[in-house]
Amino acid sequence: MNAIRLQLDLARSSFNLKVNLHLPVLGISVIYGPSGSGKTTLLRCVAGLETQARGRVQVGSDSWQDDSLGVSLPTSQRPLGYVFQEASLFAHLDVAANLSYGLKRSHARNQQMVLNEAIALLGIGELLHRRTDQLSGGERQRVAIARALATQPKLLLLDEPLASLDLARKKDILPWLEKLRDELKIPMLYVTHAADEVVRLADTLVVMEAGQVRGVGPVTEVLSNIDIPLVVGDDVGALIEGHVQALDKQWHLAQVRISKASSGTAGEGNPIVASLWVRDSGLQVGQPVRLRVLARDVSITLEVAQNTSIQNHLPCVIESIHAEPHPSQVLLRLRCGELFLLARVTARGVHDLGLQVGMQAWAQVKSVALVK
Repeated sequence: MNAIRLQLDLARSSFNLKVNLHLPVLGISVIYGPSGSGKTTLLRCVAGLETQARGRVQVGSDSWQDDSLGVSLPTSQRPLGYVFQEASLFAHLDVAANLSYGLKRSHARNQQMVLNEAIALLGIGELLHRRTDQLSGGERQRVAIARALATQPKLLLLDEPLASLDLARKKDILPWLEKLRDELKIPMLYVTHAADEVVRLADTLVVMEAGQVRGVGPVTEVLSNIDIPLVVGDDVGALIEGHVQALDKQWHLAQVRISKASSGTAGEGNPIVASLWVRDSGLQVGQPVRLRVLARDVSITLEVAQNTSIQNHLPCVIESIHAEPHPSQVLLRLRCGELFLLARVTARGVHDLGLQVGMQAWAQVKSVALVK
């Protein structure tokens, strides 16, 4: 069974955790939601720390818990790594000694080689002889992750590992987490309530509220689903994947070809390439990237725009029209080939243009954020 299967039920004082998830064994599955939604409780159940939880925990072909078969491995026998909000390092030991302590749980051969690979992967070789109280918050978390990896886990659990860091330290450690995702073959369950971490790291997104799963699937699909209340808000928008197609060195821009978008035609049959222009920050042609397009930065025209400063135009079909909390605004879901955009526009604009579900239109994208 090449998947992570979590079927769990646990009564808490403020909510009842009840989930039935089938997650991939590659990449990062982000568990997202507000405080008190059950994210950390879910991780603790997977780790075997909530002994009253009933159900099933299966990672690949390994069954860690299956009440129907009387299987329930204690935490010490579950091959997992757990990284908490605080690094929880031993203050009286240096980094090397903290990492060596992590090897005590490892039953793998070539333990030192495994540890050396973790040290190299997380770039902490220069920190080995420093005391942990001399490390920055980001450095401490990198050491904690390396210590978890040293046990050769089959699943890595990360419970809001950036929550205690300021913005500068978060920016320092995010590239290392991306490197873990891209280079390791270890599945990760990553808990957060921060939208910027979702768009940067998630392959699969699980949205939770009050112990229940409100949405689950590929991150690009879940973020564009406006039927999921927790995803809708001031930062509502679409996450788009593509690759750098060209660089405009004169204007310091990069053209990103969108993998799943459809193309259209302008006047006299001239083709419109399904791409978006973004600020070039040292990108390379062919490089895969992730783009964030907020709904507030998308407007609608019925014909391809001419003589406009807006650089990005995509042909689309209006898939749905939703009322917003304030009656002056409306949220549109736009289908552009196989991908979706969201547009927050005025209700008067919808009326004046006569916009209806099923109509063909053009999405004008004013601003695109490069998140990877």
